[in-house]
Amino acid sequence: MDILTQPWPWYIAGPIIGLMVPIMLLISGRQFGFSENLRHICASCNVANVDFFNYDWKAKGAWNLMFSVGVILGGFIGGVLFANPNAVELSAGAIEKLQGYGLTNFDGFVPVELFTWGALQSNPSLWAVLGVGGFLVGFGTRYAGGCTSGHAISGLSNLQLASLIAVIGFFIGGLLMTYLILPNII
Repeated sequence: MDILTQPWPWYIAGPIIGLMVPIMLLISGRQFGFSENLRHICASCNVANVDFFNYDWKAKGAWNLMFSVGVILGGFIGGVLFANPNAVELSAGAIEKLQGYGLTNFDGFVPVELFTWGALQSNPSLWAVLGVGGFLVGFGTRYAGGCTSGHAISGLSNLQLASLIAVIGFFIGGLLMTYLILPNII
């Protein structure tokens, strides 16, 4: 059961993810991505008479919605039924860096000082980060024509220049958040 409870090496997981794209394209003629599901959900609710949402979402997006449900269920099953009983191992350097930010509890998967209701109530700047970050991710996904997984996995495998530019932007944004913004708001 170690294969289900331990991380897979990059040289196994990477090719499996990489091969998923051409297999999906060859078998079904579809490309991998999640962000289009938001449009399918809005179209299925039929809450407004907006042309953007007036299409046959069952024919175009039901498979992708089911794929997303499968990912969520698989994550839940993997996290609950096949949970790793061992604590997440961090290097001494990572622990030292996190302690410099005032984080002290390393028992869970995420720092409880940041990801609990108590943390949100005691630090209003976290609400701003969540709100602004959520807006930027949502806006950026539509503006860039796809989400990080769609661009990084499908777009790059199709050699699309727009996806390469988007992925470079994702990395730059992640580096800016990690080294400039996050240390100042924790």
